[in-house]
Formats: sequence, C-alpha cells, structure tokens
Amino acid sequence: MTAFVTPFLESFASAGLSVQLCILVGLVVVVRTAKEILESIYVYFLRPAKDLKKLGEWALVTGATDGIGKAYVYALAKRGISVVMVSRTESKLQALKEEMEEKKYDGVSYKYVVVDYSNFDETVRNHLYNETKDLDIGVLVNNVGMSYRYPRYFHELKSEEVDQLTELNISSTTWMTKLYVEDMAKRGRGTIINLSSIAGLFTQPLLAQYGASKAFIEKFSRSIHVEYSSRGVTCQCHTPSFVATKMSKMRPSATVPTPEEYVEMSMRFIGHDDPVVQPFWLHATLCWVFYNFIPTNYMVAYYLSTAIKFRKKGMQKDEMIAKGIKPQKTAHKRVDPLLESLMFWRKDLKVKGQ
Repeated sequence: MTAFVTPFLESFASAGLSVQLCILVGLVVVVRTAKEILESIYVYFLRPAKDLKKLGEWALVTGATDGIGKAYVYALAKRGISVVMVSRTESKLQALKEEMEEKKYDGVSYKYVVVDYSNFDETVRNHLYNETKDLDIGVLVNNVGMSYRYPRYFHELKSEEVDQLTELNISSTTWMTKLYVEDMAKRGRGTIINLSSIAGLFTQPLLAQYGASKAFIEKFSRSIHVEYSSRGVTCQCHTPSFVATKMSKMRPSATVPTPEEYVEMSMRFIGHDDPVVQPFWLHATLCWVFYNFIPTNYMVAYYLSTAIKFRKKGMQKDEMIAKGIKPQKTAHKRVDPLLESLMFWRKDLKVKGQ
C-alpha cells in the first residue's frame, strides 16, 4: 500500500494547481459513488425488514382485488397482519375474502369495505372511516389508481377522464392519508405507503396528467414523512417502473416483476426511514444510470416517439371497435421500455410525424 501511496502523493505535490483540483474532484466523485453503491447493497440485500405487527394489528389496502393491491393483501396476511380490503366491486372483495380465509393464516382476520374512489365524497369518506375507526390500523397502503387507456395529447382526453385521473390518482391518496394519519400519530406508530410510479420522476409526453399525478404523490409523501416521522409515523412513496399488471400490459421478465415479486421486495422497505424508494433493485439501477449518464433530451425524445406509436395503435383499435370489428389481441411486451430506451443505436427515435 505504501509503495502506491508515496509515489502518488509525490506526483500530486509536484503537479500544477489545475491538475491537483482535477484529481481532488475525481477522488470526491469516486468516494461518493462508492458510498452510494455500498449503501444500496446494504439497503437492498442486507438490511433487515421491519416487524410490521409492532405498528398495529391491522393494515388497510386500497385497490385490493387486483395486481399489486392483491399481492399486498397476501404479503401482509402472511406476516400475521389482519387486512381491511377496499375496492369498488363487492363481488371481487367477497371472493378475495373467501380466498384469504382459506389460507388459514394464524390469527389473521379480514374485512372489506366497498368504495368507489372516483366518487370519494364526504359521505363515502365518513362511511369508510366509521367502518374502520375501531381497528388498530398500523399500515395504510394507498394503491388505487389509473392511467390513460393509451397515450394521448392532453386536449384529447374527455372531461370525465381528467376528473377520474384526478380523483383516483391524487384525491384518493390525499383523503386516505387525511383519514388515518391523525389516529396513527395519536398512537405514536404507523406507516403509510403511497404507490407512485417512475412516470412521476421523468417527463411524460402524451401521459402528462398521469405523470404529473404521480409526481404529486412523491412530493406529498416526502412532506407528510417530515411532518409525522417525529411522532412515530413514516410515509413512504414507492416509484416502481413496469410491473406485470393489467394496467401496464406487460408480461413478466427479468426487468418486469410480477406483482407478487414486486411486493415481496417492497416489504423490505416498509417502515424504514426512506421517504421515496424503488423496491426492485434493477429499476433503481436503471434510474441511477438515466439520471447520471443519459441526456434528458434523449430520454424525452424516446418517450415522445414511443408514446406517439402507442397513440396510433390505440386510435386504430378505437376505430375498429366503432366499426364493430373485434381487435386482435396483441402479445404484451416483455422488455421494460426503460431498458429499451438505452438502445441508443435505434434509428427510430426521431419523431417524423404526430
């Protein structure tokens, strides 16, 4: 070690000021990068998960009957936590309750409440709270949400679609947090999980309102976490890339986890003092690469060109349906579009028409 350090220090001392500054900056970058990598290895693979039963006997999950929401119901129940399942379709809720009861997880109970979050007015809010106010809810998972049917220019959205996106993606999380955070703070324990998306971290042309609504969730979660963490309540925003759900229309692959795989990874983070996380390490790695090495203009051009293609396909499908023609089902993609965007040798990024 000395044989390396001594010559280096001698060379550094004899170098000019500009060279010394460059070396120091380089060392700072190397040390910072190494620190980030080591911290990430610990967080993703070594840090133990929290015992969520210490936060409360019950969890409440919105959008509980499909995809990520249903996977959270299973994951929480397996850990001995009773679950309140909230969704808009009673038949699905009843079926899920029966399905979970057949698992016979020791000491776990289930309850469901029918709520349509597209009409989450004061009457509905009071009904939900009254149905659950006597339960020791320590985990709140705000999962309900929606996206565009396919990418479109903002003026092409119908008024009811704009209203629904606002209600389901913003208002639901805001009001659910309002309903339960006070009780958690009084008990001095609890955690709120707000499902956002990687779409909230990058510019999303032709998905403008969806991306903006997910950005709201990220900022809202950060502030709520600061407000209540000193009172024993954490608020955590999860920003996954694509997960193989009905909404994403993606098939499982190395870069696209199933809802069950994604939720199992996310359980390692819940309750920790991390306001914004990407539970799947590969999603987090891709984002780190994008932020540090990929020009913003390139990313925006890629997203725009891809969105225009999907808009064209969606419009063609709508035209076929209007004519009474049943569109053929297309295979869901297997490659995460984020990973695909790194394929800089593609020649179709330039937008030739809209």
